[in-house]
Amino acid sequence: MSADRPDNAPLTGKVALVAGATRAAGRGIAVELGALGATVYTTGRSTAAARSEMNRPETVEQTAAAVTAIGGTGIPLRVDHSDPAQVAGLVARIDADHGRLDILVNNVWGGDMFTEWGKPIWEHRLDHGLRLLHQGLDTHLITSHHALPLLIRRPGGLVVETTDGKAGVDGAYRESVYYDLVKVSLIRLAQAQNVELRPHGAAAVAVTPGWLRSERMLEEYGATESTWRDGTAKDPHFCMTESPRYVGRGVAALAADPDARRFGGRTLSSADLAAEYAVDDLDGTRPDFPRYYTEVMAPGRPAGDAGYR
Repeated sequence: MSADRPDNAPLTGKVALVAGATRAAGRGIAVELGALGATVYTTGRSTAAARSEMNRPETVEQTAAAVTAIGGTGIPLRVDHSDPAQVAGLVARIDADHGRLDILVNNVWGGDMFTEWGKPIWEHRLDHGLRLLHQGLDTHLITSHHALPLLIRRPGGLVVETTDGKAGVDGAYRESVYYDLVKVSLIRLAQAQNVELRPHGAAAVAVTPGWLRSERMLEEYGATESTWRDGTAKDPHFCMTESPRYVGRGVAALAADPDARRFGGRTLSSADLAAEYAVDDLDGTRPDFPRYYTEVMAPGRPAGDAGYR
């Protein structure tokens, strides 16, 4: 146990797997689970030894170190979640180490390089689209197949499927049939898993961040996390972005809630979680991007975050 973590931290003794914890929301969630005392297995394909095809510098070891530094226990493992044998080995390792799994965060993505925005299905490269489906959906199915038998050994388990928007709930189309299909499917996957988990005293939810300041997004907008408002020079609406730690704090609070099952099957935004659990982003605000998008961006009103943070 970290000397910086109180013995009564709400997730002390809990074991979490964040599949796809290398960067962005996965890293934010892993770190905030650690902040509440959890042991967190951080998995992904990018390690200190080799990068994945995404060719990003972030690694699972960095995420695990951040988990440990904040008071949890981070355990990094290179796992390709599209490979059932590797996922089976991962779960066997967690079982051997702890004999339990309390929280599963299915956050694997890896589809950015295969998404062709604004192209109809007949123009989008088929191989790219099918690879996107494999990376964004099959990986979640494979991980749940192997991990859930361990998670249901004890009542109270939680599965979080991270998605993008409340697609299928609000009816919005995401400008790529393959991307749209993945994100809608993850919401349905959470609903289906919740039905199957309920008799075991566990629950599944879908969670979506707002406009996320991922590492890649910050680079694209010429900013860092400490200077993120510089991104408004490129797009004034960047004023309503949020750090990955914001959704992380919401998910961690949900995982620590003994009555989390009341949300089973629902799709929750980072703003929903912040309102429910009174958690703030790193700057002390509570950005509500869904409301901002509906009331400001969609109707073409001038950018400005007053009243939305």
